[in-house]
Amino acid sequence: MSELRVDLISREYPPEVYGGAGVHLEYLSRDLRRLADVRVHCFGRPRTEPGVTAYPEPAALKDANAALRTMGVDLEIANGCAGTDIVHSHTWYANFAGHVAKLLHGVPHVVTTHSLEPLRPWKAEQLGGGYALSSFCERVAIENADAVIAVSGGMKRDVLTAYPSVDPDKIQVVYNGIDTEQYHPDHGTDVIERLGIDLSRPSVVFVGRITRQKGLPYLMRACRGLPPRAQIILLAGAPDTKEIAAEVEALAAELRAARDEHGVIWVQEMLPKTEVIQILTHATVFVCPSIYEPMGIVNLEAMACETAVVATATGGIPEVVADGETGLLVPIEQVADGTGTPVHPDRFVADFAAAMTELIEDPSRAKAMGLAGRRRAVEHFSWSHIAEETMKVYRTVL
Repeated sequence: MSELRVDLISREYPPEVYGGAGVHLEYLSRDLRRLADVRVHCFGRPRTEPGVTAYPEPAALKDANAALRTMGVDLEIANGCAGTDIVHSHTWYANFAGHVAKLLHGVPHVVTTHSLEPLRPWKAEQLGGGYALSSFCERVAIENADAVIAVSGGMKRDVLTAYPSVDPDKIQVVYNGIDTEQYHPDHGTDVIERLGIDLSRPSVVFVGRITRQKGLPYLMRACRGLPPRAQIILLAGAPDTKEIAAEVEALAAELRAARDEHGVIWVQEMLPKTEVIQILTHATVFVCPSIYEPMGIVNLEAMACETAVVATATGGIPEVVADGETGLLVPIEQVADGTGTPVHPDRFVADFAAAMTELIEDPSRAKAMGLAGRRRAVEHFSWSHIAEETMKVYRTVL
């Protein structure tokens, strides 16, 4: 029997990675190659890696809505999947390509849900009328997929809420993973020194894009209540909209005015992975204030670096962060309109501040949580295990 050919479809793939889905594709494709003939189809500039094909946006659509340009790329990708045994798409950007390839080539389509458009209505700010197109691409793909992989149990529940016509038996939970050989403590200090981080002070670190779902404005308000000696380090850039960029800039200015000269360090460019690892290693606490997070791979990255985590108890985060063992989970009651907005935002902010302060004031406990987090990442979230589980899903649809 010939080797199974699997075509993975994603907007993101190294070196053009800006979110968790791109990280997922990088490692999943690596470990799947040991089990199958893997081809990758992605957006952007040409790649030199064997078996990887990148597709630029069609020139004729250069002035079109962003979502329409995405659909143009998807049609070219669908054509490029000829000869495959199975297509596997990731995020709405690639779902339409997977669905069209299924119809065109008569092969099964597996969808991995990293997020859901109905639960990100703020994207209408970013995409305008294109939000209806992105929602269409996702809905048609998920409702017609041969199998759906949810990256957490919380994500599975969200899929069934957003798309109740989907057969629950078609949805399998396969967690995101972490490369614990790459993500491990780095006790060097060259990056720390270059950025002006003071190792004599406790620190909280945020890593993520400036988008509504990541909850950065809530975190910055919570940081007003931190002990004066705490240093706040924000690795935050790529704002979704001008509006949220302006909101975060105003909050940062207010926070800087209220603290000492080096109390807030904001790095707005995307740092190399190795530099982020060093910053995470030296942090007292890593913070994830997301109001929507299907899993939150960044929490695993921090755990693998032996750093305690304070995160929102939403989505798939409680399946990653063991409350009281590898970090602290902050409760949140959310408005039932798909936005994730806290019902009591002031309470959420205060609770987040209290959880961060609890670990800042007890560094030995934070260190013990960090060590426990590393153990949990190694034991439960390896990519080799995730690749095997993904292959099992493939076999159910062939």
